Amino acid sequence: MRRFQQVDVFTSTPYLGNPVAVVLDADGLSTEEMAAVASWTNLSETTFVLPPTAAGADYRVRIFTPVEELPFAGHPTLGTCHAWLRSGGTPADEERIVQECAAGLVPLRPIGGRLAFAAPALVQEGPVDDATLDEVLAGLGTSREAVVDATWADNGPGWIAVRLTSVDALRALAPATLQRTVGVVALTAGDDHVDLELRAFFPVDGVTREDPVTGSLNASVAQWLLGTGVLAAPYVARQGGALGRAGRIHVSQSDGEIWIAGDTLTLVEGTIDL
Repeated sequence: MRRFQQVDVFTSTPYLGNPVAVVLDADGLSTEEMAAVASWTNLSETTFVLPPTAAGADYRVRIFTPVEELPFAGHPTLGTCHAWLRSGGTPADEERIVQECAAGLVPLRPIGGRLAFAAPALVQEGPVDDATLDEVLAGLGTSREAVVDATWADNGPGWIAVRLTSVDALRALAPATLQRTVGVVALTAGDDHVDLELRAFFPVDGVTREDPVTGSLNASVAQWLLGTGVLAAPYVARQGGALGRAGRIHVSQSDGEIWIAGDTLTLVEGTIDL
């Protein structure tokens, strides 16, 4: 029996964020066992907390979708840190928690009563070639007339980010044939104290799925929009409305780093038989 939590991330209201399953005390589990559990939970991600192996790390995490292991993901990073602290984890520095994952060391810190992670470096950025953009827009079911800008904004999952002319155009998307991992954004008019709205799409077995609230996308989009002067920090983004969720992502910038923060709530807690 191992300790287990299911944490709702990027929401202060239960069941309106993005859940992650967290298996604590995961030492001794094989990769195959972890993958089987992640397939069974059928959440976008399931994480497994292990003793750190890198100097300076407080804990190590492995992150699985139902079909593959990821080097990094945003909402699992916040949810895992929340669960680790709730279960009695004690960081070496309470103002800077360090998570070890396949992508390296990821710093976290409390900001305004929320946990935040430092946006990881992009592994690919810059303009999207015309053929790729045409493929993406066809998959989204929209045209170049609706596009303000597009860029590679990949911090691991392969994100291509597309900025549309309006929130209405964003909400009208109903993609069915995407072959790539795509984030779509639009500036708001400042309604509901929100500056940006996002949607995140990815293909699974030939089917396009939408993620409720996506930390990695928000981290890469923040680097893009802050770097180009489209937005200034701090700002608030929302995501998940098309799925009946109400995710809120709080973006700030300090000490030369961009921080992605969100509320975290434990909604399930107990043990799992592994």
